[in-house]
Amino acid sequence: MSKSTVWAIIGGGNGGQSLAGHLSIMGFRVRLYDVFPATVDAINAQGGIRVDGVVEGFGKPELVTTDIGTAIRGADAVMVVAPATAHKAIAKNCGPHLADGQIVIIHPGATCGALEFRHVLDQMGCTAKVAIAETNSLIYACRSPKPGHASILGIKDDLIVATLPARDNARALAMLQEAFPQIIGGKNVIETSLGNANAIMHPTPTLLNTSLIESRHDWLYYWEGITPTIGAFTEELDKERVELGKTFGIDITPIRQWYAKAYGAKADTLSEAVRLNPAYEKIKGQKDLRTRYLLEDIPTGLIPMIELGDMMGLPMERMWLVAKLGAMILGEDFFNSGRTLSNLGIEGMDREQFEHYLETGEKPV
Repeated sequence: MSKSTVWAIIGGGNGGQSLAGHLSIMGFRVRLYDVFPATVDAINAQGGIRVDGVVEGFGKPELVTTDIGTAIRGADAVMVVAPATAHKAIAKNCGPHLADGQIVIIHPGATCGALEFRHVLDQMGCTAKVAIAETNSLIYACRSPKPGHASILGIKDDLIVATLPARDNARALAMLQEAFPQIIGGKNVIETSLGNANAIMHPTPTLLNTSLIESRHDWLYYWEGITPTIGAFTEELDKERVELGKTFGIDITPIRQWYAKAYGAKADTLSEAVRLNPAYEKIKGQKDLRTRYLLEDIPTGLIPMIELGDMMGLPMERMWLVAKLGAMILGEDFFNSGRTLSNLGIEGMDREQFEHYLETGEKPV
């Protein structure tokens, strides 16, 4: 595959601008779509995206637009880089413009992002033969301080991609590896979904730091918020994710070992590991509980893991406790509005039917 590969990046936030800038610097053809005209206008006015940090340069996408159809038409890869709570709406907006042979890559998919995206396309009657891939995390630790400027603080050494249907895994992997050779292929989208580190690292520490969040103090989320006790509880919660993976025949890397693989941060405890990650050094703690760490990572992270646990007969006690606490504190109905089996279009499937769907994309009749 040549560098003539056309990438449509859907979302002009931190990750979207970082990817559009970096891929352009690499020599790829890139289109960037964002819903906000101010972001699009600012990038077009300066002629591209300035990238600094571990990547330095000025990326010039061939198109930056608020017209999603123009961005998607003729693209080989449609990469969705947006909050997981927006995936459903993005799927509805993408559906009319998708064409046979394209690969949609949800980067990252959170938990069950590909399943949700596929279900939305099916509901709207989209007939385009597309594969829906997802990664387990965003390739970067990054920030966009203003439109047209992306700071890439770190690039992960290990990232997993898988596709729905899984028989298309090799094609999606080849496309991504041209830009990021460190990406590896997963068994299926359950492996990438259960690789969602945000669901482990965000809701629990956020809720257990409620008093600090609502104080007037500035604080560092990872370096001060992941105390030894909070880190230890989070590691216990993470064991439920690892056990869920085993029921699907998938070896999920425990969260502390994941930091060693992704960032080279090796330590005896999770609390120590996050302090060894320089990409986290300046990440500040929240000032409001109504943050994506709860509003996104519970309904699109913990809830689908709890639901998959129910499908496989596995109790997810700590995840349920954290999700319920978050729902009650925020007054949200996460257990109905989140990525439940029903909302993913897989309710009523048994294990054999579900695994057939993961491999082939074919639902039971």
